[in-house]
Amino acid sequence: MADRVLVLGSGGREHALAWQLAHSPHVKQVLVAPGNAGTANSGKISNSAVLISNPTILAQFCKDHNIGLVIAGPEALLAAGIVDDLVAAGVRCFGPTAKAAQLGTNRSLANTFLDRHGIPTAKWRAFTNPQEACTFITSADFPALVVRPSSLGPQKEVILTSSTEESCKAVQEILQDNVFGNTGETVIIEELLTGEEVSCLCFVDGVTFATMPPIQVQKQLLDGDQGPSTVGMGAYGPVSQISEVLLEKIKGTLRHILVSMKKEGMSYAGVLQIDLILTKDSMKVISFSCHFGDPQCQVVLPLLKSDLYEVIRDTINGRLHDSTLVWADDCTAVSVVMASEGYPECYNEGREITGLLQAKELGLEVFHGATTIKDDKVMINGGRILTVTALKNDLTSALEAAYKGLAAIYFQGAVYRKDVGYQAMKFLRQSVSPSYKEKITDSIACSVLFQPPKLLTVSGSRSGSHKQQGGVPGLFDLRASGYSDPILVSQTKGIGTKLKVAQLCNKHDKVGQDLVAMCVNDLLCQGAEPLFLDYCICGKPDDGVAQTITEGIAEACKLAGCTILGRDTNEMAGMYSPGEYNLVGFAVGAVERGMKLPQEERIADGDVLIGIASSGLHTQGFSLVREIILTSSLHYFSPVSGGCGAQTLGEQLLTPSKIYSKVLLPVLRSGNVKAFIHVAEGGLLGRFPQILSEQFSIILDAHNWKIPDIFSWLQEVGGLSEREMAQMFNCGIGAVLVVQKELARNVLKDVQNHEDAWLIGKVIRNLAGCPQIEIKNLREVLQQNRSPFLQTVSDGGRLLWATGTKRKVKVAVLISGTEPASCAEVVLVIASRSGVEELKTASRAGIPTRVIDHKLYGSRSEYDGTIDSVLEEFSIELICLAGFVRVLSNNFLKKWNGKILSTYPSLSPLTKGSNVHRQTLPAADKATGCTVHFVLADPSLEAVIVQEPASVKAEDTEETVSQKVKEAEGRAFPVALQLVASGMVQLGADGKTCWKRESWLLIRQNERHGCSSSHTLQ
Repeated sequence: MADRVLVLGSGGREHALAWQLAHSPHVKQVLVAPGNAGTANSGKISNSAVLISNPTILAQFCKDHNIGLVIAGPEALLAAGIVDDLVAAGVRCFGPTAKAAQLGTNRSLANTFLDRHGIPTAKWRAFTNPQEACTFITSADFPALVVRPSSLGPQKEVILTSSTEESCKAVQEILQDNVFGNTGETVIIEELLTGEEVSCLCFVDGVTFATMPPIQVQKQLLDGDQGPSTVGMGAYGPVSQISEVLLEKIKGTLRHILVSMKKEGMSYAGVLQIDLILTKDSMKVISFSCHFGDPQCQVVLPLLKSDLYEVIRDTINGRLHDSTLVWADDCTAVSVVMASEGYPECYNEGREITGLLQAKELGLEVFHGATTIKDDKVMINGGRILTVTALKNDLTSALEAAYKGLAAIYFQGAVYRKDVGYQAMKFLRQSVSPSYKEKITDSIACSVLFQPPKLLTVSGSRSGSHKQQGGVPGLFDLRASGYSDPILVSQTKGIGTKLKVAQLCNKHDKVGQDLVAMCVNDLLCQGAEPLFLDYCICGKPDDGVAQTITEGIAEACKLAGCTILGRDTNEMAGMYSPGEYNLVGFAVGAVERGMKLPQEERIADGDVLIGIASSGLHTQGFSLVREIILTSSLHYFSPVSGGCGAQTLGEQLLTPSKIYSKVLLPVLRSGNVKAFIHVAEGGLLGRFPQILSEQFSIILDAHNWKIPDIFSWLQEVGGLSEREMAQMFNCGIGAVLVVQKELARNVLKDVQNHEDAWLIGKVIRNLAGCPQIEIKNLREVLQQNRSPFLQTVSDGGRLLWATGTKRKVKVAVLISGTEPASCAEVVLVIASRSGVEELKTASRAGIPTRVIDHKLYGSRSEYDGTIDSVLEEFSIELICLAGFVRVLSNNFLKKWNGKILSTYPSLSPLTKGSNVHRQTLPAADKATGCTVHFVLADPSLEAVIVQEPASVKAEDTEETVSQKVKEAEGRAFPVALQLVASGMVQLGADGKTCWKRESWLLIRQNERHGCSSSHTLQ
């Protein structure tokens, strides 16, 4: 049955949402409250006068009018808790909770979140005192030229200045003159970054996210990026400057953000928009929006060919993985905003708008913002009046069409930019010197197509290759190699976060095989034989590491049966630290036209799926793996039980991806295979929709194949659901063949001559209301596999502790006597008052104790100086604060910078405090925990070492939650202490936690030695 949908808001974004929803056959009416002239009585769309500021009235209205779905457009409504209130009243609503939405409305909170999780952003500081802010501006070691209120209003207020004097003036205007109203109680001073900005939006269902095409927005009011900043005066998309390599990096950032949200217990189902800036050195997040931005919404929705209602429904139901978003091919959308005179500070009202019908006749969509109808005339009613949108085959045509529409529309004092899309036009005009974002991919492509390769061929030549000087194949004669009517297939791939783990473990010999496997296995999806491969090393690896990588790629190419053309090295100045690097590969293959895969038209009900074993994780899910290991009791150097010889967890994770080309090419060429799926992005579920029509579904049974123990460990320690496992990991299946049922046994036998393989599932006709891909018994099999994969935590701990020096690290614990001390290895206990139980426990263990009562000292500096003298007396090197509530002076903290560890009973510093457990209780079935961190002199910074989660159940009380968190502290503090004592974790010069890359050889040498033998306080 068709639904009534209520859209809350009155801008161009809400008009675009209503317009797209009205196209859905599932929607019979779209109400917009309060709406505008564009949403008044337009087909399925009409306005409503319901009071949207009162959740109780709104919920009753929805029930009285059979509203099946509510979509809140303005971010202020989301931050005020409209979704929480309506859902609690039984009304289905699309959008994030109030807690999550604050990331978009509270700049200080958002910046803290980014810093806490190591997500690059601009340098910043928060102030409530204008004098302190101006002092900081004039002394900052970065251009402190961006000034904004911490609590952002609907216009995302920001002042960009050109001098420190202007910045100080902006601070005064915000804090004292209240130019932005009551949003200006705290001011944020940020570093001015230069580079191109891009908006990246995605649908999020709490587990899965689906990205939208990247959008570029012109935010300044006037041409040439002049005038005051606005939320956007024009936009276009997709952004031609964004390469596939950079797009994958952006997806990694989105994944990092969403994992971090989940880690902090933020329930997020809706649209997330991140605004990025591409500087000459790196990519940084500059802001969040927890909804469709305006004008981003007016650009991206015309590009969407899928049913928006279905996508939103699947997002709310947590079934986004069942949706396949389809976007307009080879099309560009352009939106230009028409504003009224005086915008954004003030504006006129009551002026008539003409020419709207003429613009519509040009094939344009005109989305209304601040418009109203009076005496059957459309009048301006605010600042942002109209958004004129054109959808054409290319950017040039779309710009021409949009500006024709703008010329047809008139109202007195209209303001709009004449240079929307100028960055893309400049990029398209460039024939040389590509921008740095394209340089990675283009350098590979150019070396293949135009340049003689730089390295000698290290894998054998093959028939069809013609050698140039130096013996390097420069041409390839496909006919000479046996092809009669070939199609060329190419693929560009990277490895992703697995490289970070390899660099941390100092193990580089197999990453080359991962790179080749990613490229070559993807070619097999088209049935193509790999011919040659070129690759680029980006960054600054050591010479020995670069040679190791090169040798690994050479060996992998032999396994794949392809030739290396060469290697390009691109340092990407400023983007990589010494020793860091990235890898990108470019492969070309060929397939006879009649043998190209997949052959979707042949896939039929009853076809059988043959699963081919993976070697482990391959390259998927490593961002999540790093998060799991960070919060577990283990480390990359923890030993793995079983297997062949001694192996660490890091080595297990870095097992190289399998290369299937030599084994499977004869099978693919037999004509018996209808499709080949390389299980890569999106885990086991990710690629099936690419080969299936809507009439078919897939059923897999996990009982039919062997799932390696590593996946069971990740599921258990990470607390992952069955669906999360299937979406993030391959779960033991590296590739899948779709074959006719009658031929399945013969094909399976051929594959099993070389690889482990199984009959894992089948194709069936799609049943209404059922998922397109279903995996049966996955959770059961994962739980059955919980064998002793890892040795005990204490055994793992011995290896971790062996990474440091042989001498003992002396640790002092400072307590106030108000709470039990955390379990830690100590040589001294200092308390602020006598008679506490911890002092007695320390004395029984033979640990020296001191009582330094702050009441006996005339000043804080005198008190801190006494503590400092005692610490020096015992040659203390690390300090652990265990329930120590005294405020230490800045001089003390600076002297012991990077040597003081403390903990707070939360995974987020935003929920610290004496009532933190009471704050946690409403979040039933969520996670709380503790955070161990370095104590810094600057309270706006935070350097997290270890976080340990603790689950909160509906039946928990404040006391039981407190006990769970204390137990988490007991697990986390010793791990953090040893990480710092061993030198594996340090405080960087920038005030952030940095992990030191360790040599596995050194660990082997020190395996029998401990790094700390001081007493343990029980």
